[in-house]
Amino acid sequence: MPFLRCLVLLPLLILSTPVSAQTGLQAEVETLLAQAGSGTRFGLLVVDSAGREIVAIHPDERFQPASTTKLVTTAAAFALLPVNDPDASGGAVVRLEGQDVVLEGHGDARLSSAVDCTVDCLATLADAVAQRTRTVGDVIGDDRAFLDLRWSPGMGWNNIGTRSGAAVSALTLDDNQAVVRIAPGDIGATLRVEAPGLFALDNRTATVAQGAASVVLDRRPFDRTLHLRGAMPLGGAVVLRSVGLDDPAEGAAWRFRTMLEARGVQVRGTVRVRHRSDAGEPAEGAGVVIARLTPPPLAEDVRHTNKTSDNLHAELLLRRLGKGDIESGEKVVSALLVQAGVPRWSYSFADGSGMSTYNRVTPRAMVTFLRWASGQPWGAAWWATLPVGGVDGTLSRRFRDGPLAGRLTAKTGTLAGTHALAGTLQAASGAVLTFAFFAGDAPAEARPVPVMDAALALLAARN
Repeated sequence: MPFLRCLVLLPLLILSTPVSAQTGLQAEVETLLAQAGSGTRFGLLVVDSAGREIVAIHPDERFQPASTTKLVTTAAAFALLPVNDPDASGGAVVRLEGQDVVLEGHGDARLSSAVDCTVDCLATLADAVAQRTRTVGDVIGDDRAFLDLRWSPGMGWNNIGTRSGAAVSALTLDDNQAVVRIAPGDIGATLRVEAPGLFALDNRTATVAQGAASVVLDRRPFDRTLHLRGAMPLGGAVVLRSVGLDDPAEGAAWRFRTMLEARGVQVRGTVRVRHRSDAGEPAEGAGVVIARLTPPPLAEDVRHTNKTSDNLHAELLLRRLGKGDIESGEKVVSALLVQAGVPRWSYSFADGSGMSTYNRVTPRAMVTFLRWASGQPWGAAWWATLPVGGVDGTLSRRFRDGPLAGRLTAKTGTLAGTHALAGTLQAASGAVLTFAFFAGDAPAEARPVPVMDAALALLAARN
């Protein structure tokens, strides 16, 4: 909005803004938000470094926080987990139990089977087995370090199988996604499809002489068949698609089997899994430990989680905060919120990522928590993991061309009908303001994000 650029050039009242001026600013913000159209419910609280309210719009109403939930989860990780040390407790382990080989996960989010992997690699464990034995029985994926609760209560079923709704498991490999490679075949023939052996193919595609590629891959939740439709021209570019795994432990064990066989290890048995459905069940296996991975410090993973808003990684952090399940993790998070002075009625969390539609928080609760976190010994390091407006992460394209470029640090959040942003911004005066901004119940035709961003630019210009 052009008039906002003009506002930055106006003389600023820096020292003590009269109450009447702040009342006028709130009215201007409310006028801006009205441009989103009817139906959207806004909540906003902005405070200065002393905690004085600058703008307060429904600050004590509860809103869906969406992915700003990750602020609480990742701050708890910094507060309660040894995030700066090598992740000795989270790494995957490989055991031999008689003739069977067991791949055992402990909550690490970064285990990779990529060909170019250099750190935290499944290949390291496969090499260890190949050096120990040339024949194994079954290959077992063991994720009993966590309860078998793969999706959070309140998460939309339509997200199951997508990257946003990846199944959660203590044995996580390649973000619990499998890659499907699609390439043209001979003219008139179906496309060439390379997919993990876990899936059957329903391939109703065609290779054509010319034209645009129109390939659709569909996998319904809990369906082991990949359904492909469409066409691709001869000489067309290879298409890579990610497919979510409903049972990550099985997927990891299957991939481990292929890597063992590639190293000349004969697998005489089958791929199977071990899950834990009850807190009283054993969380670890027996047998002989052959190798154990020690991933890099968790602080690196927290940075990835916040910058990219990675739901799976946030959910794994929540379970590691507790006893391997959502409920115990949430009790730990709630205790931290109480320590921060956040009233218990002002929030409800059912997951660690924000995908659950059951989550609720007030703007005041979020601002209270953010200000408390800023004063903790780990606060500065944690703030550095968040996206910066116009610079990186989920904010790389927002605020890029305005006065808040590089001057706003915040976590985004988006669900159907919900948009959220919470963090800090540097005003024109140099003052740092803490804010929590929520738009809920937004109709499909509403566009709340542009007016939210304009409101924050206005607040920065006038303080």
